[in-house]
Amino acid sequence: MSRQVFLYDQPERFVAGTVGLPGRRTFFLQASAGSRVTSVALEKTQVAALAERMDELLDEVVRRSGGSAAVPAMAPTEITDTAPLDTPVEEEFRVGTMALAWDGEEQRMIVEAQALVELDAETDEDLAEAEERLLQDEENGPPMLRVRLTGAQARAFAKRALDVVNAGRPPCPLCSLPLDPEGHVCPRQNGYRRGA
Repeated sequence: MSRQVFLYDQPERFVAGTVGLPGRRTFFLQASAGSRVTSVALEKTQVAALAERMDELLDEVVRRSGGSAAVPAMAPTEITDTAPLDTPVEEEFRVGTMALAWDGEEQRMIVEAQALVELDAETDEDLAEAEERLLQDEENGPPMLRVRLTGAQARAFAKRALDVVNAGRPPCPLCSLPLDPEGHVCPRQNGYRRGA
């Protein structure tokens, strides 16, 4: 069976979003073009890391181009997307690894999210070699979502993704762990329950 690649070249929509209540949210990346929609699940930390790295890469592109690259300094308000995920949200796969690149010729950000795959290996070196072989296998590798975005689309994605990550449960002012609506056992309070 050949590798399944969900390719979106400048999609109509590419967003990070969630399903569920704070504290029990499932995070998704969702790309759409026309009637085609692809949703992949991932961890909150992966969404945050992707958005932060995307902003860093865009800043570097602007710096190296001396400001001539087609990349805005901030997310353009006219393409801000605050709508919920398109429903039904059907998970194609859970993301294991992600990659970012900038195509200077086409002036596009390339985002790749590959499915989580479990590998058996005796040593760390064997594991690293097996991972590299699998990721480079264009024919039989894990399913992948590949999205190509303009600089403006990438900035808008990064802003929304960080907003989604930060919209969760507020942190405890003492220990920084998330507060549940019913409170939480704060390690800084020697286990005494602290209200929200």
